[in-house]
Amino acid sequence: MIGVLLTKDTGKIVGPVAWLLGHVMNGIFNVLNTIGIPNIGLAIIIFTIVIYLCLLPLTYKQQKFSKLQAKMSPELKAIQDKYKGKKDNDSMLAMQAETKELYAKYGVSQTGSCLQLIIQMPILFALYRVISNIPAYVTIVRNAFYPLVEELRTADGAADFFQTLKSASQFTSRFSNEQFTSGNVEFVENTYIDILNKTSTADWASISEHFTNLSSSIDKTHSALNTFNSFLGLNIADSPMYMIQTAFANKNFLLFFGGVMVPVLAAFTQWVNTKLMPQNTDPNAKLDPNDPAAQMQQSMKTMNIMMPLMSAFFCLSLPAGMGVYWIAGAVIRSIQQIVINRHIDKTDIDAEIAKNTEKYKKKMEKMKSSPNMNMYANMSTRNLSSVARKETVTTEDVEKKVARSREIYEKNNIRKDSLLAKANMVKDYNENYTKE
Repeated sequence: MIGVLLTKDTGKIVGPVAWLLGHVMNGIFNVLNTIGIPNIGLAIIIFTIVIYLCLLPLTYKQQKFSKLQAKMSPELKAIQDKYKGKKDNDSMLAMQAETKELYAKYGVSQTGSCLQLIIQMPILFALYRVISNIPAYVTIVRNAFYPLVEELRTADGAADFFQTLKSASQFTSRFSNEQFTSGNVEFVENTYIDILNKTSTADWASISEHFTNLSSSIDKTHSALNTFNSFLGLNIADSPMYMIQTAFANKNFLLFFGGVMVPVLAAFTQWVNTKLMPQNTDPNAKLDPNDPAAQMQQSMKTMNIMMPLMSAFFCLSLPAGMGVYWIAGAVIRSIQQIVINRHIDKTDIDAEIAKNTEKYKKKMEKMKSSPNMNMYANMSTRNLSSVARKETVTTEDVEKKVARSREIYEKNNIRKDSLLAKANMVKDYNENYTKE
């Protein structure tokens, strides 16, 4: 089954997720085919809606964290300013403690929404993989390439000709693969399917001219794929750049308009989506160029500008189907963001903070009463002067306790320079100190 897997993602993480999402996409396309609308563009939109709805709980948690982080940002900055320039151990520990209490007060983790992102990333990568390689996951679309790929597998000079096609540029290594040269049926057929799936209208014309004896199968396959890929008057297998070039040559205004609108809408919807995202800092505040947090904020602003532009640039050269996916995804995320923002805005943040503070207090009380916590506390190597200050013990008393611990240590038959001996010394001191 190696050949079958070549058209699918074989990664250990993304691969199984793509396999699962592929079944979802296959089911959606089968339903559309049953009701007489076997359209890849529509299937992509429905598929994207389904996946993003499934991710909604994670998205909500992530956005809730961002909202709470934006509210706690002034307090966090105040703590950072309080200990700015202080590098001693006591100051660093105090800063960490205050920061931890602040995060607990707002009920968010210091690791932020990392868990949500870790869960979402493989799903989003797999989503892209399924959409970019529909025949690998949708049975009806895959079957449309037959019997053409079977005939190409046995046709003289097919491999040499296909290597000259622009759509085959990313698959050139396949032709020198041992499985291809040895005639592995599945491998060879899947190679042709992958190439034909990326083939533009111009390349289809070249294939028809070269393989005149296969014109019937070529026309049948091309016609079926055109039906699947036709969306709002555009062939989403073609790139917007190809559409624009063809529109100029044929003076087709509608095709030109469609080719321009795909990257424009991709950029615009991405821009709207970034504007709706909650900001962690005050956008009107002056940024200190030496502050790492300010540098991070500036980097995020730059990314928010660059991402829409990059979406437009990539959409020009990629098949329009990917543009449809990006537009649909951005629109769905924007709608979700509006709903989430309204829900969070209605939430009583002060009540949420009070609830989180109470939970944190109970958690700390439980930890203090835990036997494990007491054990760790007894093993602590705290600074002796700090102990003296906290327990109101005089320096003379502390010195007596240390001397007593040393006496106990001297009586033990343990090598004095060993780690165990030093640990016993601390242990003996703690035990004798706490008995009094």
